[in-house]
Amino acid sequence: MIGSRPWAIMKSQFESNLIVKKLEGKGQENNWQVAAPLIFKSFFLKRTIEIPAGFVTDFASVPRLPFAYWLTGNIAQEAATIHDFLYQNHSTSKAKSDMVFLEAMKATKVVAWRRWLMYTMVSLFGWTSYGSGPDRFRVLNSQ
Repeated sequence: MIGSRPWAIMKSQFESNLIVKKLEGKGQENNWQVAAPLIFKSFFLKRTIEIPAGFVTDFASVPRLPFAYWLTGNIAQEAATIHDFLYQNHSTSKAKSDMVFLEAMKATKVVAWRRWLMYTMVSLFGWTSYGSGPDRFRVLNSQ
């Protein structure tokens, strides 16, 4: 009965590469625009997430404190882009968005201790970002 349960054999994976361009201008210092669709198959959600070209992300919003940035900065851009997209469009709950972030980091082979640290931080402290996500989406993606 494998044919009737396609998700039973599905593996969480990115089906495309992350291609972005750095945005220029005032207020855009940490923003990047997705240049080609980013596609992720989520076993957890049992669906495919497609981020359209033009979507704006700041990747993982890691505080620029030296130790915090050293541990988690500039890591897991693909997973962070998926996470930003889910936070901004509220297509699933915050808890599920955070689990997909963890799943996507595993799919890109982020070492276990880093992915759990990053997952824990967004789980505990991501409420403000999740709450303001739709407003951020309108502002960032209307240009």
